Amino acid sequence: MPEAVQTPATPPPDPQVRHVASGKVREIFELDAERLLLVASDRISVFDVVLPTEIPDKGRVLTGLSGFWFARTRSICPNHLLELRPDGRSTEARRLTMLPVECVVRGYLAGSGWKDYLRTGTTSGHALPPGMLESQRLPAPIFTPSTKARTGHDENISKAQAADLVGADVLERVERLSIAVYELGAEHAAAQGIILADTKFEFGFDGEGRLVLADEVMTPDSSRFWPADDYEPGRPQASFDKQYVRDYAESLGWDKAYPGPELSEDVVAGTRARYVEAFERITGVPFTAYLADPAVVLGRGRAGQGGSGLVGEA
Repeated sequence: MPEAVQTPATPPPDPQVRHVASGKVREIFELDAERLLLVASDRISVFDVVLPTEIPDKGRVLTGLSGFWFARTRSICPNHLLELRPDGRSTEARRLTMLPVECVVRGYLAGSGWKDYLRTGTTSGHALPPGMLESQRLPAPIFTPSTKARTGHDENISKAQAADLVGADVLERVERLSIAVYELGAEHAAAQGIILADTKFEFGFDGEGRLVLADEVMTPDSSRFWPADDYEPGRPQASFDKQYVRDYAESLGWDKAYPGPELSEDVVAGTRARYVEAFERITGVPFTAYLADPAVVLGRGRAGQGGSGLVGEA
């Protein structure tokens, strides 16, 4: 396992770079009227609360995996990626007008989808077969949108509610694209012995009115990754994602309100190891090689570096 590389999570002050926003994980800077710089920190949030303890190199894993997927999903949908910077945690991205919904795709019944099913027999308006088990594979992937809360918890909403927010035509397009990207990712992950149980995407419109995939794509922060060789329906699954941290935080009796609990050294090390293993298994790239040259995840000939990222039709 490569050792953690400690560097500042945000770039040094630069008069040409204006800080415009902070997210749970990312700092956002304006490069110019058309480009943003997204810097992924090592912060980790669970239940929509940022914890006081960071996970070394987590931001690099998120940035590298997203770059890997952006480079491989452009035939399905254009994306915002312009360049990965040498620090491995900074992405130059096309500026977009973001949609106010998160586009969740579920291939398995877990998390809030499982809780909704227990209570109602449905999830986000999807009627599911009776008698399903926790973690069971769904008959087909389903699209379950949620709100995008700036504070507090995101909430699952129906497709009708999502259509009220973005319009029925736009919702139909992001549903189709989300499921197509999920299916590509799930097939690739399965070949590496990983189940992509669910994931969430974000989309926005560029200045020319094109629908563009943005933010992060199929990372341990935005997805549930399960080891296929340990999978068994009817129980929670071992994971390569932040479920490990969620479980630890809940075991402390935490009320899921700010401030969150500190993480133990063992939990920090275990979480980093899971994130790095997910990165290496999915990309086929040693994490040390990514640290040396982040462009390695973009494929042959540094594919995509400096390009528009706008390939494919929405």
